[in-house]
Amino acid sequence: MISADGQPQPADAVICAGAVIKDDAGRILLVRRAHQPAIDTWTVPGGRVERGETPAEAAAREVHEETGLVVEIGELIATVPVMGFLVHDFAATVTGGELAPGDDAADAQWYAPADLDALELSPGLIDALRAMGVL
Repeated sequence: MISADGQPQPADAVICAGAVIKDDAGRILLVRRAHQPAIDTWTVPGGRVERGETPAEAAAREVHEETGLVVEIGELIATVPVMGFLVHDFAATVTGGELAPGDDAADAQWYAPADLDALELSPGLIDALRAMGVL
């Protein structure tokens, strides 16, 4: 299997999608994971692509389920291998809803980039956000 960035990936990687969302103040939307893998760590909203869904559709669905927000999905900004998952991360813009954690999220909050060092983040998140040009 080849990722969107042309890199070979394990054939058994679980396909996932996520959304990188910034507000007008430059804060990033993060969710605290309520389940394994990486329980209690902060990450961008996302999850598994379900049968019949595109990664972009999955990203929008997962954001809504985990945060209560409705988003417009933009461009694919990265495809990142993480712990046996192949995550397609999209830029996204909030178009509606109210922020409230739900589904697999124990919490959902906006964080300024300067605040990220104080959080327990999912493995590789800071490096991935930097590589995407988000930080």
